[in-house]
Amino acid sequence: MSEYFTDGDLAAAIAKAAGQLLLGLRESGLFEGKALGAAGDAVAERLIAEALKLHRPDDAVLSEEAADDLARLKAKRVWIVDPLDGTREYGEVRSDWAVHVALTIEGEPVVGAVALPGLDLVLRSDTPPKVPAGNTPPKMLVSRTRPAPQAVQVAELMGAELLPMGSAGAKAMAVVRGEADIYLHAGGQYEWDSCAPVAVALAAGLHVSRIDGSSCRYNRENPYMPDLLVCRPEFAEIALKAVAAAVETS
Repeated sequence: MSEYFTDGDLAAAIAKAAGQLLLGLRESGLFEGKALGAAGDAVAERLIAEALKLHRPDDAVLSEEAADDLARLKAKRVWIVDPLDGTREYGEVRSDWAVHVALTIEGEPVVGAVALPGLDLVLRSDTPPKVPAGNTPPKMLVSRTRPAPQAVQVAELMGAELLPMGSAGAKAMAVVRGEADIYLHAGGQYEWDSCAPVAVALAAGLHVSRIDGSSCRYNRENPYMPDLLVCRPEFAEIALKAVAAAVETS
């Protein structure tokens, strides 16, 4: 069956299927709250793992919900997935959660699909959407539960409005969709939190980097990636300067 899928088709199909499964689980009423989140993580992980094993058996996988097999470090092609990004939002029956499926080749995020099941959307790197016009004043996304102090400082320096939102994928895709202009995260993440969103954002023509301006590299031995900037290109220089100023004064 694998011959029927390009990597982009496969990523999108898996992300969509996992999202539909998660919606069905939530609507079943069998679980709620933290139990719903735990069940969602488990069933989405199983679906994604089985689909990749079937369609790309020779590729390596790094997933938030599976044991890390460091044999991936020797692999050229590595799928990096987050079966349920925004477990809290999913359990609270919100829409700002996502499913991330990405393929890296030699550390580069070349294919990505981010499903936003609560919005009935799948955003893909191989068919990236056209980014709408920006907002005036610009809108900066922050965590709805724990906004990073640096992001708040940067927003003040840039004269940006804060827009609280849930999962990392939902926030990055809000920039792609034109709902916001800047997503700055400096509070700690892992590769699965950003890989698929970064692939989609790059394909859509957005600026993507670490907060020091360096590019995002994946499939490292330690998958911790503490910071990320996704923004409209016209805000990149001022955002990077503002975050540098915020770091100096923190």
